[in-house]
Amino acid sequence: MKTRKPVVSGTFYAGTPGELRGQIEWCYKHELGPGVVPQVNNEGLREIVALVVPHAGYIYSGPVAAHAYKELAYDGVVDTAVVLGPNHSGYGSPVSLWLGGAWETPLGKVRINEELAHSLLGGVIEADERAHIYEHSIEVQLPWLQYLYGELKLVPLAMLAQDIETAREVGKAISRCGDNIIVIASSDFTHYEPHSVATEKDKSVIEAITNLDEEELYKRRELLNCTMCGYGPVGAAIVAAKEMKAKTASLLKYATSGDATGDLSRVVGYGSIVIRR
Repeated sequence: MKTRKPVVSGTFYAGTPGELRGQIEWCYKHELGPGVVPQVNNEGLREIVALVVPHAGYIYSGPVAAHAYKELAYDGVVDTAVVLGPNHSGYGSPVSLWLGGAWETPLGKVRINEELAHSLLGGVIEADERAHIYEHSIEVQLPWLQYLYGELKLVPLAMLAQDIETAREVGKAISRCGDNIIVIASSDFTHYEPHSVATEKDKSVIEAITNLDEEELYKRRELLNCTMCGYGPVGAAIVAAKEMKAKTASLLKYATSGDATGDLSRVVGYGSIVIRR
């Protein structure tokens, strides 16, 4: 079985199983986190369709990410995670799908849902592993899912093209994937601006997301020159969620790297957002 090895294990997150589990629990219990390590509710109603989750190093964004995964745990058991990340490396196709095998982290292997992945091929979505070789935005979500569920399946999509037409095409394709999936849009918000500037820009962009308005998201991001890196994945997630009958979205937690480090001069913004039926 072809296996993608982790590329940011030991840097973005801890590199051994014990240390990684401890780090995830630290994020849940952190003052910026939800304050509790959740247990999966096996009787959950599965009302959550999509999440927006940050993808920086766990010491910076992990407590914010923990809010999203706490809500997912309480929502029930997930079969497959469709994880959309921006392509930071520039390698590969406009929208690159890893089709088979598994992805590995210190917590084990996550198998690709090959049937579902193959069903997504066509149009802008191409089978291309090059985009994923050095990309961290999808990988950093996997230990969170493994911690909660042990085993689940994955469909990873890296978006180099993030225009609204591409996002809409990807979102509509994902919406046809079946019921028991979770769509995870991996994105950080404003990069390397003063804390006060970042929070103002991000507040406006997040308002568009929680209104489930992908067009307004794109307008505000451009108008404010917001350096959000995963606006395409978030746009696609909004479109997919609405096609899957999502009705509401809410911000669970927002913070910046400055809240974690104390340096407010040049921060990155992080938000956890949940979209429900």
